[in-house]
Amino acid sequence: MECELIGRLLASLRKERDMTQSDVAQRLHVSAQAVSKWERGHGCPDVSLLGPLAEIFGVPAERLLAGSLDPNETEAGNMRKLKFYVCPDCGNILTSSGPAELHCCGRRLEPLAAAPADEDHGVMVQGVEDEWYVTFAHPMEKGHFIRFAACVGSERVLLVRLYPEQGSEFRIPQMHGAKLYLCCSRHGLFEEKL
Repeated sequence: MECELIGRLLASLRKERDMTQSDVAQRLHVSAQAVSKWERGHGCPDVSLLGPLAEIFGVPAERLLAGSLDPNETEAGNMRKLKFYVCPDCGNILTSSGPAELHCCGRRLEPLAAAPADEDHGVMVQGVEDEWYVTFAHPMEKGHFIRFAACVGSERVLLVRLYPEQGSEFRIPQMHGAKLYLCCSRHGLFEEKL
């Protein structure tokens, strides 16, 4: 462990949150001198304190150990680069428009790779006034269903959460040049150009 890097990061995170060394010490049930020692790089926090430190500062414990948060490069907000993540435990749906490290239920999530829509995961789209009426033939049973559909344009995204035993259709506003994504609970993510 590089105690100086960890110490600089801890001091920076503490100051971002307008906390004193005493505030951090009280929450961890250690002395303010211990926190000062860590921040000066004269020692590192005990491994048992990494979880509570990560919680206090809202960063992953691995990043604390690395001594760096390594921010992403700023990207123009092009929604076409949107990535989808689904938690295998709770089914939570997360998105990012650039590089990200997302966690849910204690797991690091990997972005879903989109495959072209196949016969089983294709859709029928009809224009109805200023909306698209989307239907699909996929089963909507408890163990095998479409988890969500997302319509992604260059500057916005519309995500529709779907549930087992509901109908195989939904409506979304028309977005020209958009892609439609369907996420199957068994087979992953599929895309189709609208």
